Amino acid sequence: MAVRRRIDADAGRTAVRAWQSGADDRQTLATAVRYLLEQLATDHEGNSVEVRVPPFGATQAIPGPRHTRGTPPNVVETDAATWLALATGALSWEAAVTAARVSASGTRADLTEVLPIRWQ
Repeated sequence: MAVRRRIDADAGRTAVRAWQSGADDRQTLATAVRYLLEQLATDHEGNSVEVRVPPFGATQAIPGPRHTRGTPPNVVETDAATWLALATGALSWEAAVTAARVSASGTRADLTEVLPIRWQ
């Protein structure tokens, strides 16, 4: 199943670059976060892990058993700055988990193998 793009790729890449240059306004963060969540879902299609970045977005990705009801068994949740740093390679998964900047539960919730995201 193909992921439906909601964020224009050019706008998404521009927002990520702006964030990397120090922009931290809400619109830039929202666009960059949503773009990288969509890219994760496109690159690693599946429904076994839910990645949440409140208040900007969430996606399901990673092949495996499909979740259908209630709280997903594999959940990753973090803030926008941490997600952007993880997704772009500015922060490693191990460092984020060690510093408690990300909450990950479930046997498939380790995103080491899928980060950083190819977004350019």
